[in-house]
Amino acid sequence: MTPSGLRNAPDVVDVVALDESMVTFLPSRPGRLADVPSFERAIGGAESNVVCVLAAAGHSARWVSRVGADGFGDHLVETIGSYGVDVASVRRDTARPTGVYFRTAGDRATDAHEVAYYRTGSAASAMTAGNVDLGAVRAGRVLHLSGITAALSGECLALLRELTSPRPGRPLVSFDVNHRPGLWRDARGPDVLLELARRADLVFVGEDEAEQAWGLSGGPEAVREIFPEPGVLVVKQGARGATVFLRPTAGSRAAGAAPAPKSAGTPPAPGRAAHPRPASAPGPSQPAAFVPAPHVDIAAATGAGDAFAAGFLSATLRGLPLRDRLRHGHLWAAAALTTPGDLATPPTRHHADRLAALDDDSWGTLRLGPGWTHTEEAPEEARTP
Repeated sequence: MTPSGLRNAPDVVDVVALDESMVTFLPSRPGRLADVPSFERAIGGAESNVVCVLAAAGHSARWVSRVGADGFGDHLVETIGSYGVDVASVRRDTARPTGVYFRTAGDRATDAHEVAYYRTGSAASAMTAGNVDLGAVRAGRVLHLSGITAALSGECLALLRELTSPRPGRPLVSFDVNHRPGLWRDARGPDVLLELARRADLVFVGEDEAEQAWGLSGGPEAVREIFPEPGVLVVKQGARGATVFLRPTAGSRAAGAAPAPKSAGTPPAPGRAAHPRPASAPGPSQPAAFVPAPHVDIAAATGAGDAFAAGFLSATLRGLPLRDRLRHGHLWAAAALTTPGDLATPPTRHHADRLAALDDDSWGTLRLGPGWTHTEEAPEEARTP
């Protein structure tokens, strides 16, 4: 007989994401926000982007959050759900609104780019361990989080500390650093991100944001030095590629498919900034793999980091080798880079597997442009740039 306390336990899914997703207003034309006459509505959220893309690729995925009891909340839930994501655990807040933001059409990396956030006091910024469904959050083979959520409020930071704390049956915790200096109200952001990342099992961090947050300029090896604990550390190096570090003693939580929560082992203890590198961790000169990024004809630069994480997680769930996990990350990122908007349909599994299996020379000449995901026989895929 099923124990009464488990009769309503959430189904275990491949990946669960918790975050604040917002309604995004995209400009109808380039220019300053003051000059744009109209906007098109979309959605934005790093973690929900990841589960939307994973669900579109056939993985079971769940999004957990809080939204306002308003039309924008309806739009978020309905849109994310339309990708096949389980949204049954999203709760409504009758006292707080759904967050929204406006942005210009320019590249986010330029000084001309403007973003206007209206998220202070939002429903999601008030998330706590007491007002989200922790059972649903933890009922995943992977729990995907990011540093953006930690910056929203003290309550959200406490929730992330709870979710990354060691406990029996904890799912594999995936953490994307996502350093956003403008979201932090004080200078503690880098220290908090370091703390949370060192409690995770799988960490994604950009080489550029590691330099911005912690002043690291020694390449991926310098990043590994301050993140010795995670079983898998992925350092994204922009158009050059990505490096992955593997801690040998992490066992199946690092080298194989992510375990189901019921069989997961106890994760490593949380680290501190002054914690020495364990003897079992790979040294700074011992990356497990480096994979160059393919040449991509970029249509839009938004959403690529989230797509990379989704591709890497998909390959991890399938137990693929580390090289292929990185290649799938690059391919899914290329799908986002060659498509306008934050969300792009990933390549089919067969298509991605075929490209990920290319020999090194063929991979090195791979070039991907707009529309490459729509055909299995794209004749331009492997042309030399």
